[in-house]
Amino acid sequence: MIEIALYQPDIAPNTATIARLCACLGLKLTIIEPAGFVITDSAFRRAGMDYLNQVNLVRSPSWAVFQLENAKRRVVLLSTKAEQSHVSFRFQPGDILLFGRESAGVPEAVHAALPHRIKIPLKPGFRSLNVAMAASLVTGEALRQLGGFAQQPT
Repeated sequence: MIEIALYQPDIAPNTATIARLCACLGLKLTIIEPAGFVITDSAFRRAGMDYLNQVNLVRSPSWAVFQLENAKRRVVLLSTKAEQSHVSFRFQPGDILLFGRESAGVPEAVHAALPHRIKIPLKPGFRSLNVAMAASLVTGEALRQLGGFAQQPT
């Protein structure tokens, strides 16, 4: 359906929270290296709890490798510099939702390489949400549009 990719994440608990989100929703998660922590870090394991062994986690060694491996896919960057809101954007099956580093986002070269950029509209004077919260919000909208939530018995 869709996937999540994290560009050089630097806060282990945020990444683990996103991994848990992916496990619960059945989404693939790619970590584009280098990460600012070791995947076996205790903070990573604590935030991910027992869900980490159920996530489809892939580690890409670099941005260049990630681009090459996903050249035919649509990568959608969440950025505070974007103009279009995530709720007006039309997600497509196969989209990869890309989230930048907590401390710095993505470099300008990555930003410029991606034509599909969205933002979460915030009140004036506020810069951004926590990356795990942003990933949850945008992923939820993408899955809502695509009918991608697991069906529950009524």
